[in-house]
Amino acid sequence: MPQGEHIELHRKRYGKRLDHDEKLRKKTARGVHKRSKHAQNVIGLKAKLYAKQRHTEKATLRKTLAVHEEKDSKHRAANGEQGTAVPAYLLEREQAARAKVLSNSIKQKRKEKAGKWEVPLPKVRPQAEDEVFRVMKSGKRQKNQWKRMVTKVTFVGNNFTRKPPKYERFIRPSGLRMNKAHVTHPELKCTFQLEIVGVKKNPNGQSYSSLGVITKGTIIEVNVSELGLVTPAGKVVWGKYAQVTNDPENDGCINAVLLV
Repeated sequence: MPQGEHIELHRKRYGKRLDHDEKLRKKTARGVHKRSKHAQNVIGLKAKLYAKQRHTEKATLRKTLAVHEEKDSKHRAANGEQGTAVPAYLLEREQAARAKVLSNSIKQKRKEKAGKWEVPLPKVRPQAEDEVFRVMKSGKRQKNQWKRMVTKVTFVGNNFTRKPPKYERFIRPSGLRMNKAHVTHPELKCTFQLEIVGVKKNPNGQSYSSLGVITKGTIIEVNVSELGLVTPAGKVVWGKYAQVTNDPENDGCINAVLLV
């Protein structure tokens, strides 16, 4: 169980501190000064990354505020609308019409965003640690069995260098390392052999994701530059996510479906 759920469970059982809201309000109020101080002191690449992050946050905030203001804004109605008769005493006045809260394009974008992360396999069988790792006995002190060998297919980058055997805790066998996947495009109905860029998320846990363990349901990033996919702005897409649909350790290959 993640640590966050224990906290939620404790709050459900015993409630919050009496001064919780006041402490939270003060923390939020001080947070502005803390951020400002951090922005003034940070230098180099971290400063650039922080400035870019703040710029994105502010742009999002401005857009949100603009949408909320549009909700209550008034604008002049179009004159000469057919089928609307106006009394004589209202002819001189400017007609005000309420703006819509959200236009059709914003609604459409929301729908696209909601359906963007739908995966072909929403539920997969959880795999226990004993199934993924095998205990390795080596050296004189065989009572301290701290080494583990990964029994599933893994991905490691091109620049990967193994640690010395004395310090290596997780051993990823060379025979189970794969760097290519058979990816099917759901709309084109075609399968391509593409290079794997990295493991984005393994449904069994973050530790498996960081080790690069690939099991059924894992989200991997593949290089799609040879497919010639282009964004609406005209830029070439070179990396896209795909979900693994088979058990690679049994089949000897990785089959995946591209998330479009």
